[in-house]
Amino acid sequence: GPAGGAGVGSGPAGGAGAVSAAAGTGGDELASEAVEMDGVADRSPPPPPPQEPEPPKVVNLTKGIMELTGSSSAGRSRRREFSRLLKSTKLAQAFMSDGTPGPGGAAAGRRKRPRADPPRIRGFLSGGKVSPRSFLSPSATDLSRARDFLPFVVPVTTTSVGRISGYIAMSHVASSTLGTHDMAAHQIIFSIFCCLTPIVDALSQVAQSFVPAVFESRRRDRDRADALRRTVGNFRRVGVVFGGLLVSLVACIPLVSRYFTTDPMVLSRVRGALPGVGMFLVVNGLMCAGEGALLGQKDLKFLRNMYAIFFFTVPAYMLRLKNRARLGVQEVGIGTMWAAFSAYNLIRTSTWHLRLAQLQRRTDREVVEKNDEGAIEYDSLQ
Repeated sequence: GPAGGAGVGSGPAGGAGAVSAAAGTGGDELASEAVEMDGVADRSPPPPPPQEPEPPKVVNLTKGIMELTGSSSAGRSRRREFSRLLKSTKLAQAFMSDGTPGPGGAAAGRRKRPRADPPRIRGFLSGGKVSPRSFLSPSATDLSRARDFLPFVVPVTTTSVGRISGYIAMSHVASSTLGTHDMAAHQIIFSIFCCLTPIVDALSQVAQSFVPAVFESRRRDRDRADALRRTVGNFRRVGVVFGGLLVSLVACIPLVSRYFTTDPMVLSRVRGALPGVGMFLVVNGLMCAGEGALLGQKDLKFLRNMYAIFFFTVPAYMLRLKNRARLGVQEVGIGTMWAAFSAYNLIRTSTWHLRLAQLQRRTDREVVEKNDEGAIEYDSLQ
C-alpha cells in the first residue's frame, strides 16, 4: 500500500520528467537530422561546366539557287518541292501570271490579277516597248513633249556647228596652203589641243547645272540678284584658274612634241604656234564659264545668233588667209593661223561676259522697279 501510494504520489513528478526527457530526445533527433541534411547538401554534385556555343552552320546559298533555277538532276527534288509550296500558299497568286486558278478555287481563278505594264520610254517618245521602231517611227512621237525640247534644238545645233566650222576651216587651210612642215606641226599642235580643251569644257556643263537653280527662283528680290551675281563671279574665278593651268601645260608642249617627231623644222614650227595656242587657252576657261552661265539663264536666242555669225565669219577669215597666201600678199604659217583662231576666242569670250553684265544690270533694274512699285503701293495705302 505505501509503496503504491508513493508510486502514485510521485506520478506528476515522474510525468514531468518523462515529458522533459522525451523533449530532449526529440530535440537531439532534430539536430542530428539537420546535421545530416547539411552534410547531404554539402555532398551534392557540382554544377556542370558551361558548354561552348556551337559554331553556326554555313549555308551555301549559291548551291541552293543553282539547284532551284538550274536543270541538274541533283536539284530536281528541291524544284518539285518548291513548286508544290508555291501552289499551296498565297504566293501562287503572285507568281502565276497565266491566269491559272490559285488556292482560292474557281472564284480566285476568275479574278485574274492585272499584269504589270512593260517599261515605257521616258521623254518625247511614246509607246509600250523599247525597240528601234520606237525611235524611228514618227507615230511614236509625243508632240506635246517634243514642243518642250523645240527651243533648244536651234541654239544647241548652231553652237555645235559654229564650233566645228572653225576647226574644219583651219584644218583646210593647213592642208591646202601650208607646206609639209607646217602641216606636220599643225597635226601635233591640234592633237595636244584636243587633249587640253576638255579640261574646261566640263566648266560649261557645271554652270548649266548651278545657274538655273538661282535664275529660276520665284523670289524676284535683291537676294536673288546678289546670288546670281556671286554665282557667275565664282565661275569666272574658276575659269581664270583653269586658264592659268592650261597655259602652264602649253609651256610643256616643246618637251612633249619631241615624242611626236625629231625633225627640227617641224619642232620650230610647233614653237612658232605656241603664242596663239596659249592665247586661245588662257581665256578658254572664261569662255566656257560664260557660255554655261548664258545657257543656265536660258539666253538661247542670243547664243543662236552669235554662233550663226561665227559659223560664217571664222571660215571666211580662214579662207581669206588662204587666198592671201596663194597670191603671195602675206606669208601665212601655222603661227598666223593659230593667232587668228585665238583672236576668235578672245572675241567670243568678251561677247559672252559683256552679255552677262547686261543681263545682270537688267536683273538689278527689275529689283529696283519692283521696290519702287512696292513703295508707291505702301504710300497709297497710308
